[in-house]
Order: sequence, then C-alpha cells, then structure tokens
Amino acid sequence: MATAYDNDPRTAVERLKQPLVLVIDDDPGARRAIGRAVEREGLEVCSAEDGEAGLSAFNVRIPQAILLDVQMPGLSGFQVCEEIRSRPGGAEVPIVMMTGHDDEASIRRAYDVGATDFLTKPIQPLILQHRLRYLLRASATMTALARGERQLGNALELARMGSWQLDIATGAFSISQQLLALLGHEGNNNFTVEQFGQLIVEEDRSILHEGVRDCITHRRTVGFDHRILRPGGIERVMQCQIRLTLDEDGEPEALEGIAQDVTERRRTEEQVQYLALHDELTGLGNRKLFEQRLFLAVHDARRGGTPLSVLVVDLDHFKRINDNLGHSAGDRLLRGAASRLTDCLRETPTVGDSLEHATTARLGGDAFIILLPEVGDPGALDSLARRISESLASPFHLNDHEVSVGTSIGIAVFPGDGSDVETLLRNADAALSHAKAEGRSNHQFYNETMNSVGLARLIIESKLRRALTNDEFELYYQPKLSLETGRIVGFEGLLRWFDSDLGMVMPADFISIAEETGLIVPIGEWVMREACRQSTCWRRAGSVDVPIAVNFSPEQFRHDDIAATVRRVLAEEGASASSLGVEITEGVVLHDAERAIRQLEELRALGIEIALDDFGTGYSSLSYLRTLPVDIVKIDQSFVREVGSRDHSSALTASIIQMAKALGLRVIAEGVEDTAQRDLLASWGCDQMQGYLFSPPVSAEAAEQLWQENTSD
Repeated sequence: MATAYDNDPRTAVERLKQPLVLVIDDDPGARRAIGRAVEREGLEVCSAEDGEAGLSAFNVRIPQAILLDVQMPGLSGFQVCEEIRSRPGGAEVPIVMMTGHDDEASIRRAYDVGATDFLTKPIQPLILQHRLRYLLRASATMTALARGERQLGNALELARMGSWQLDIATGAFSISQQLLALLGHEGNNNFTVEQFGQLIVEEDRSILHEGVRDCITHRRTVGFDHRILRPGGIERVMQCQIRLTLDEDGEPEALEGIAQDVTERRRTEEQVQYLALHDELTGLGNRKLFEQRLFLAVHDARRGGTPLSVLVVDLDHFKRINDNLGHSAGDRLLRGAASRLTDCLRETPTVGDSLEHATTARLGGDAFIILLPEVGDPGALDSLARRISESLASPFHLNDHEVSVGTSIGIAVFPGDGSDVETLLRNADAALSHAKAEGRSNHQFYNETMNSVGLARLIIESKLRRALTNDEFELYYQPKLSLETGRIVGFEGLLRWFDSDLGMVMPADFISIAEETGLIVPIGEWVMREACRQSTCWRRAGSVDVPIAVNFSPEQFRHDDIAATVRRVLAEEGASASSLGVEITEGVVLHDAERAIRQLEELRALGIEIALDDFGTGYSSLSYLRTLPVDIVKIDQSFVREVGSRDHSSALTASIIQMAKALGLRVIAEGVEDTAQRDLLASWGCDQMQGYLFSPPVSAEAAEQLWQENTSD
C-alpha cells in the first residue's frame, strides 16, 4: 500500500491539520490522476491499490472523505463501503463511489450500501474538485451537529443545507428554518408535508416517493436529487438523503431527511460538460460532439432507411490571414465564418427543414464540418455548397481590411459513401482533398477513385519521410548555354528520387507533398549541400567551373536563418558563394514580402546570384521585377513553346526580354526544343537558354562529360 505520508518529512501533527482524502482504486493511472486533482485542492492524499489496503489505511487515520472504485479484485467497492460504515468513526465519512457512466445498477447499489455520492468514469478533474469541495463542506457541517443548535444553524446556512422529519405514526412534519429558507418560505412555522411535496417539480415527485418507499422497505439510507420551484418559478436542484429511525422495539418511527441546494454545482458541471463538447472560439460543437451526433444519426438512418450527409468545409489559404493580419484577425474571421455557415443552413431550401437536427462543428484550425440528417439529394447539397462558397466569399472586415476567402468543400452521403462513422468521415476528407487538388474554391462529391489517389499520396508521404535517411535522392544537372557563344555557362541542379518500390519519382509527384508536410526544408538543404559538394569536387579535379543553381521553396523563406544556413553549408562543403545560384518563384513574397526581400538581399550580400523562375506565370510578376533583388529572369517554357507559332506569344516574349534588359537583368529561356526557337530568342537579345535542344537533365558524370565536350571545341 502506498500512502502520501510515506517518507513525508512533516510531523504527524502537521499532517493532521490538513484534510485527508483516501483514494481506493486498483488502477495506478487513475490513482495518480485523482491524487493530483485532490492535491490541487490543498488536500492530503492517501492511496490504496485494493480493498484490504484501503481498510488498513482507514484504521491508521480516519480520512475526511473517501473515493472508492466499485470494481476491484478481492473485496469489491460495495463490500469496502459496508465495512467502513460499520467501523468506529466510519458512519459519517463521505464515501464517493466511482463507476461507469451508464452503470445504473452499480449506482443504485452504491446508495444501498451507504455511499454518499458517486462519480462516473472517466473522472473529470474539475468536477471531482467541485464534488470534493461540496462533500467536505457537507461533512464538516454534519460533524458540527454535535456542537449545538446555533452552530448547526450557521453551518447549514453556509452549506445551503436543511433538514426535515416525518413521524410515520402521526404524520407530524417538521422542517428546519434553513430548509425553509432554501425553499423560499422562511418563517412559515406551519409548513406541511403536502406543501413540501407541491414544491417539487412534478416530473421529479416520483423520485421522492420511490426514495421514501425504498428507505422504509429496506431500512437503509437512500440518496437522490430532485428539483424544486421557489416562489416566482425559480427552479433549484436539491440533493437529498433520507434515513429511517426506529423505536425501542425496532419498528419504523420516523423519516429524517437532509437536503442541500446543489444548483451551482450542477451548473458548474454542465458548463464543464459544455466546454468539453464545444469550440470555445466559435461556440460551435467540436469534433467530439460531432462524432457523437454522427454516431446517433447513422444509427437512426440505418433503422429508418434514410440518407444523411457530411460536408467538410475548409477555408483556402487561411494561414495568410494569420501571417499578415495577426491571429486576432484570424479569430474574428473564424467566428464570422461560423456564423455564416449557420445562416446558410437556415436559409437553404430543403436543408432548412432539417436544421433542427443538423450539427455544425469546428474541427480545428480553419476546418468546419456539417451533419445533415435525412438530406442526401445531390441537388440540395450542391445548392448548399454553392451558397456556402458565395457567403464566405463576401468580404470580411478585419483591421481596416476587406478580406475574402475561398472555400473548398468535400461531401459524403450515407449509405453510398460509407455505412459507418469512420468511413463517412474518411471519404468526406478524401473529397475535400480532391477539391483542393482541383485548384481549391470548389466542392466535390466523394467517388471511389478518390481513395486510391489519397492512398497513393499517403504512400509517397510515408516513403518521402525515409528518403533522406535512406540516401534515395540524387541531383541531376541541366546545362545552361550562352546564346552568344554556345558555351555552357552554368547548370541547374534538379532533384530526382529513386524508391526501391516506386522506381523513379519525379518532382511533380512529391514536391507539393514535401511542402505541405514541411519536409521541403530539410530536402531543400540537402539539394543545396549536394550542389555545393559536387561543385567542390569538380573544381578540385580541375573540371567543371561554372555555378550550379538550385531551387528554393517559399517554405524555406519562412525561416529567418536562411542566409545563415547557406553560409554554413558553403563553409562545410568548401564551396564559394560564386559557385552557387538560387532560383525562386514569386511565391516567396506572397506571405511576407518585406521579410522575403530582406532575406534575398542577405543572400546577394554573400555573393550569390538570384534568378526569378517561371516568369510570366504569376499574376503580379511585372510589379515584382521592380522590387525583388534578383539578377536573372527565367522565361517560363509555356511562353517559349509557342515562340514562332503564335504571334501574340512571340510579341509577349520579346517584350519580357526587352523589359528585363532595361532593368539590367540577364534573361534565360527555359524549355528550348528546336533551333527556330533558339534563333528567335537570340535575335531578341536573350542571354542564355536551357532545354532538350542541347540536353535534358543528366547525372553528374554525364554533366561533366558534356562540359568537357563543350569546352574542348
């Protein structure tokens, strides 16, 4: 048996000054958790792992309260409770039995054997603390009965507790002034048992009648809760205990009842329960409440043969709001979105008729979920999804800014898209993922092909996490040629991944996953390190002596130490800054332009050239050319592909080259595949090219061979 006062340096007198709570439970984890909750109330804790140990601890020191598990090996909780009640000093100690949530039989038996109260498992620490507080206060009050009528009255008033007595033979009824005050009838010295019964809420009167019959029939103390109505219709909750007194012949003589107003405690418990099932920010239900409601809805739908629908709603690019306007603005947006979602349900025909049973919950972050019992019509769901998208697209006013958000929605319908809770939620998530993959700001109904796509994505993500450790990456090199001399003036390092099961995996299949999971940061550092290592290797061998450019993801620019990382890698690999180039897209400045520009300037200060990649594909590339600290512009291959075949593409490409040259920037054309394209680009003043006309990306050995062949002419 372990106790809180084993190896305790305090004296016995010091320990006795602190109320002691005895915890008897065979579950070590439960004992520790309950013990911590009790200690936070400033109480002494003594714990025992079974009934025998608990009785021994009781003999050592009588506690002020006992928390007793019902189910234990050896002596059960009921046997321990009965034994304690029979021992000296054990009759008045509050005993709280701990049992399962729906175990009504155990709850009834707990009161039968003399339990004061019960708690349902798993134990909520806050409820336990409140319950102990009330129990210890009530216990102290009961002890004070022996100290005199005046002291008793004061204590009962403080505890919001009173008493009554009914003579069984004569029907004479007496009630304490404290209880009369709680009932709202202070000073009424002629208060009758009939009047007392009329104050009890009609639905609860049977509880009192059953308790009285049980007490008389089985001659035992019984406990129960019931509601009363004070004058003015004010409802209060009373917790009662009734015991039977016997005459000298052992026959029933009177019923004695104690009642305590526990309304505030009940409200506290209800508030704790509410918080456990609701999102504090939006007031909507949380995932736990949603899953409970969905479980019941699926059960009813199976029984009634009716459909139900689940919609997962995600706010597109919500993180940008937090990054640019702050989390308080993001919180206001989430509250506004929650309100608009509720309005959409109410205002949509067909769906509005089922609103009483609908549930809208926040899953966390910027994700919401909607349950629509009895709604499965694709037309109604399509209408609702469109209404949600339109509603959330209307501007939100945040910190003097008008902000609109796109919405991606995934929809799954019972039973076709899943006949159980887990499957429905999984398939609704799959539909949401498909909506995002389709460019966001749309809604998708689930279909069976989505799971295969999602599974493939999960497999890639899982393998990607091990790829670095298993040395599965390789860097390929595509040469950049001077359009004036035809000589190789640089290489672009391009990542390749070979998996033993998947074979060669191209960047288009895994880079987006790496960015979403954050793996792009260590992968990006590996690419940079490998390029530096290869450059140093070539230089020491007296071979290739041109810079190798590598791509930096926007995610890497979310870290303020990017310049320090580059400096460290260059030093560790023995490479010079001039041997490394960095290629970026305009996405690096979408989240925090000021910070990204500062980081780019730090890289240029190291002597590293910066190239703006995929130029022409973004919505604001022209404006960024004036502000971004870059040295090179790379024209996207989608423009180069149409050079010579479409007049407007040729004109636009020529204009881009002229504009870049006017700003003092060099220009590289990507994806050059034929001599006609090369010649036109050269005539417009383009500086460099790369593409299959000269060479696709190749291994380091092949790149070195290309260099030697190109420079030996």
